[in-house]
Amino acid sequence: MSESSARQRKQTRERILEAAELVFADNGYHDALVDEIGKRTSMSKGGLYFHFPSKEELFFAVMDRLANKLVRRAEKAAANADSPIAAAEAALGAVVSALSKRKRLARLLVTQGYSMGNAFESKRAEIFDRFASVIRRQLDDAQKAGQIDELDTGLASRVWLGAVNEIVVHWLFSGGPSPSESAPELKKLLVASVGGNRPESKPVSEPEVVPA
Repeated sequence: MSESSARQRKQTRERILEAAELVFADNGYHDALVDEIGKRTSMSKGGLYFHFPSKEELFFAVMDRLANKLVRRAEKAAANADSPIAAAEAALGAVVSALSKRKRLARLLVTQGYSMGNAFESKRAEIFDRFASVIRRQLDDAQKAGQIDELDTGLASRVWLGAVNEIVVHWLFSGGPSPSESAPELKKLLVASVGGNRPESKPVSEPEVVPA
């Protein structure tokens, strides 16, 4: 395949994935129509299946694409932090912020594939593992730096993401506060859960009163 053909094919796949993301997010996996995705991309069903052999494969490609974006965002936020524990908070905060700004994205990653059964749960677990590994790397560094307790950082990273998942689900289905609104308190609780050492703020000294 020539370089130009490969580039064109990649662009076509991206166009399909963008349209599919909207259709799946709005309708869920079961009710999403491949014909609707084709309509939005001006492609035939056969053309779509040339790039993605099945509806399931297309849905999972959409999930992977979204996960890649979130992982890159989390890693970038962590890289800009000034300490390992701050990096763990920043990585988590980046995911929370992205989900809060795009409710469709949150719904798609968390709930829209339930009708697929075990296949969706397996893919979701795979993506969850990727997010957890980003958090775990930061917690490992924080542990080496003496900023958190000696504990199972793999388990801790899953607890952190489990808390985020619970807040997202509550927001989507019960009208609770958005993940971003919950983020400050959530991060305090999660950092405390691993014995995170935060520098104590110095009290502001009152000006000395000079006797008249």
